Amino acid sequence: MDNAQETAVGNGIEKPRLTLGFIPLTDCAPLVIALEKGYFRRHGLDVTLSRQPSWAAIRDKVATGLLDGAHMLAPMPIATTLGLGGVRKATIAPMSLDLNGNAVTVSNALYRRLTAVAGVEPAQRPVSARCLRRLLDRDGEVLRFATVFPFSSHNYLLRHWLACAGVDPDRHVGMTVIPPPQMPRCLAAGEISGYCAGEPWNAHAVAQGIGRVLITGHEIWNNSPEKVLGVNQDWAEHHPNTLRALLMALLEAAQWLDRPENRPEAAALLANPDYVGVPAEILQMSMTGSFQYAAGEPAVSLPDFNVFHRYAATFPWRSHALWFLTQMLRWGQIAEPLDLHAVAARVYRPDLYREAATALGLPCPSGDYKREGIHAAPWTLDTGTSFLVMGPDLFCDGIAFDPADPIAYLAGFGLHRLRVRLDDLRREGNPP
Repeated sequence: MDNAQETAVGNGIEKPRLTLGFIPLTDCAPLVIALEKGYFRRHGLDVTLSRQPSWAAIRDKVATGLLDGAHMLAPMPIATTLGLGGVRKATIAPMSLDLNGNAVTVSNALYRRLTAVAGVEPAQRPVSARCLRRLLDRDGEVLRFATVFPFSSHNYLLRHWLACAGVDPDRHVGMTVIPPPQMPRCLAAGEISGYCAGEPWNAHAVAQGIGRVLITGHEIWNNSPEKVLGVNQDWAEHHPNTLRALLMALLEAAQWLDRPENRPEAAALLANPDYVGVPAEILQMSMTGSFQYAAGEPAVSLPDFNVFHRYAATFPWRSHALWFLTQMLRWGQIAEPLDLHAVAARVYRPDLYREAATALGLPCPSGDYKREGIHAAPWTLDTGTSFLVMGPDLFCDGIAFDPADPIAYLAGFGLHRLRVRLDDLRREGNPP
């Protein structure tokens, strides 16, 4: 019996051998590092990482039990629990995997048109979608943009950015879904005018000279949630010790990843064809504290482009789940009234996170909710026993989100596709 097996037996791990799915993106790093640096084995787990072709494959294979868990889009467990998109399976998010990490990239041809019509300049950052609105008003065409999945931070952040400038994402823009690794090819072929995707697929387009980044996700919503660990609820209930060991291993990997001196090694590991499979130099374009918006331009300092541990990045805030629910409602993905707080509490599980963090002696938030969009600079969160430095959390429209009253937040949007009356939502137990 080796050390991992002894640990598994000693910790009562119900299922030591796990298969976890991932999409080839920079933010699969916690899973890769937990495997390559031995954190899984330290906690008694024998893990196989399984690269998947699309987010739909991730959802379906976790739902059917072909995968024990996966690197998931942060809104995906909510959508799957509610049966949105055709698959219904109670799914939970006991841990966040990262903050930020995506961007909006457009073709060189579209950028030239924006420059000619709207006077967009590289120094004008963050770039407002008003430049797109002026182009659309002049030409009247529908631009085709891609996101990675309908239930993704990419979709909601892109829509939020567009809508802030009066661009209707369902009327002025043709939205389509493309797996992240295919986006640069589709952009180069002229099949789409732009996309919102995670790294390294923006940096890849820049390095190939086929696109330019207009705005990063961090500039749309500072330190927004990006990916989570997703597992079936019944799997978690039948494997509580296994899940705790899994969370502990991923927490240690996240700590390792947030040390700047480790980022070059992380990029080299991710470059392996079994993982992301692009050159380490491209992966480093976003992972080492700087970011390049366009070929031929100097990289700019963006130390928070990928955040894996600081700012309580691994904590599954139920307020994040609530914000995603408001976006599902706003854009017509939810057609029936429901108790938003009950759904958030069912899917996002900070209680399970705290068990793992406490076992490692790590501080974590004592509350499950926080207001978003109110901090322009780093701030301090009092956990009751310690203090955590948190990052800025502003939205590009300057509007704050109060999880105590998500209905008021929804009521403030002039551009929406609501299919549920706000009064009906209030009758479901949501605060007035």
